[in-house]
Amino acid sequence: MRRHLNTLYVTTETAMLHKDGENIVVRVKGSEKGRTPIHLLDGVVCFGAIGITPALVAHCARSGVTLSLLSRTGRFSARIEGPVSGNVLLRRAQYRAADDPAQTAGLAGSLVIGKIVNQRAVVRRMLRDHRAKLAAMLAERLENCERRLTQALRHASKCCDVDSLRGIEGEAARAYYGVFGSLILSDRSSLTFTRRSRRPPTDPVNALLSFLYTLLVHDCRSALESVGLDPAVGYLHRDRPGRPSLALDLIEELRPVLADRLALSLINRRQLDADDFETAVSGAVNLTERARKALLVAYQERKRDELTHPFLKEKTTVGLVPFLQATMLARCLRGDLDGYPPFVWK
Repeated sequence: MRRHLNTLYVTTETAMLHKDGENIVVRVKGSEKGRTPIHLLDGVVCFGAIGITPALVAHCARSGVTLSLLSRTGRFSARIEGPVSGNVLLRRAQYRAADDPAQTAGLAGSLVIGKIVNQRAVVRRMLRDHRAKLAAMLAERLENCERRLTQALRHASKCCDVDSLRGIEGEAARAYYGVFGSLILSDRSSLTFTRRSRRPPTDPVNALLSFLYTLLVHDCRSALESVGLDPAVGYLHRDRPGRPSLALDLIEELRPVLADRLALSLINRRQLDADDFETAVSGAVNLTERARKALLVAYQERKRDELTHPFLKEKTTVGLVPFLQATMLARCLRGDLDGYPPFVWK
């Protein structure tokens, strides 16, 4: 079992990261703001204009600690890592599977099924826990969405073509995001959601979702690399230069559980409100610096929650789920498992 390491998030622009022995030291305007032993980390994520000394970059590369550079709004810019230690036999199996239409469709189908099952679970949880608070028309919309997702599951389970699977996944996403705004029970006047918008996010809820999805991609990419897989070669997402297609594959089944549920909890518990977002001249909506820090704390706390893995039947933490799924994907590609078991939230 992989030890549950942590990610260091640096959000204060103009901060400077230094190496001091075996520690990362964060200084702002010459004043030390904190230090963390490097051996306790698996990654460092920097938002905005953050300085990093060459000595620290070299030490992180030698220690297997990845440095990820994002814009202040969370858009990925670059990634610095040491020599790749991937298993050549596993990667060759990964590439062969990507060139085999039947294997590709089988893996993509498992990913799509896992995503739709978890989306349906989010809708069902709302109906189960809050039906008494919902207006009759709203409850009917959610029930209709549940039926559409169930129908999409039936089609996905019988589908043997990747392009068709992508179409089914798209239809399910439209049904799910079509009612996502109805899952927001608090402060509807200021935090509303009508449709998914990504580049750029045009409302606070989309900004929140995009930020969480970025964090999840970072964790999934680290998980895939830790087991020796190439994060750039996926099965559901098409290959594209510079895109971590396999990491994007892996987050699909985890989005509803690790990101969407957290976003809804933060809004419905009034931990975030309209004042935590700012609108740029272009119309893009982003989290404020204070909100980003609060969200990162909530995300790390969520990763420490315990659960029983539905396939392995073992106690684990939410933060380890991407690593367990990456391990099972590797076992599937090696032939140790008959198929890839997606993570299904209950």
